[in-house]
Amino acid sequence: MLPIVTNLTAVTEFILMGFSTDKNIHILHLVLFFLIYFGALMGNVLIIMITTLDQSLHTPMYYFLNNLSFWDLCLISIIIPKSIANSLSHDNSISFTGCVAQVFLVIFSATTELNLLTAMCFDRYAAICHPLHYEIIITKDMCVYLIAVSWLGGGLTAVMHTVSTFSLSYCGSNIVHQFFGYIPKLLAISCSENLTREIVPIIISVVLDICCFICIIISYVNIVSAVKKIPSTEGQSKAYSTCLPHLVVVVLFFFTGFVAYLKPASGNPSISDLLISMFYTMVPPTVNPFIYSLRNNAMKMSLRRLLKRIFTTR
Repeated sequence: MLPIVTNLTAVTEFILMGFSTDKNIHILHLVLFFLIYFGALMGNVLIIMITTLDQSLHTPMYYFLNNLSFWDLCLISIIIPKSIANSLSHDNSISFTGCVAQVFLVIFSATTELNLLTAMCFDRYAAICHPLHYEIIITKDMCVYLIAVSWLGGGLTAVMHTVSTFSLSYCGSNIVHQFFGYIPKLLAISCSENLTREIVPIIISVVLDICCFICIIISYVNIVSAVKKIPSTEGQSKAYSTCLPHLVVVVLFFFTGFVAYLKPASGNPSISDLLISMFYTMVPPTVNPFIYSLRNNAMKMSLRRLLKRIFTTR
């Protein structure tokens, strides 16, 4: 009996085939991604500067906003500049090591951001439901603890997914039908028959995400109940204005993330996959500065003081 000879070569790079090579779509991709990145960059950098330089904003809520803006900036900076660079150079390749780093950093940023959103919800719950005990509940040590847990949880989740994904064999096609290192698409081109290594981490992540979502829902049920007890309509409107935008973004973040990662992996290109990925990786980092901070009167006043200080010193 003759031995079966296989001709498989280990993949050393991946080809990110996210968008069509049509000239018009190519230009639209460049312009859209540049505008999105510029808006996200300016908004998040402004928030980081304002919340860092203005002593009056050194409170728990703005401390969380500062961290959220940092991770928003990280998430979008990991994806968009590489995609723009590939389009400009007409080279869609990414090295194996580069793909590993991108997958790790995307999951690290997205998971940490989700943890921070949960921590921010707890902060709002304490502020609205227990205003007299807020300073006792949300102390400086508590803020540091929540931030540290958010970062640690994001890092551990990223390590778990990255190790399990790239411990699989990639020896056939290296074409990824996505504009960044995207785990479901990587699983679709893996030549390993047993994908249990990555399925288990995905299940663990989904369970943890559902736990975060349940905590957020429970917190908001209590917040709404507390707001209804506020006698003045103005007080109720003020409380709702600080909570509802956060809740909307959280729901969108969860919904698009679940749809993206629970959709069966396929090697075939799909415009819906691209739109879903764009939505949950780009929309939150871009709109968060406006929803959480730049619509806040304290932030607006701080921005005016910062600009006045800059122009008066010249």
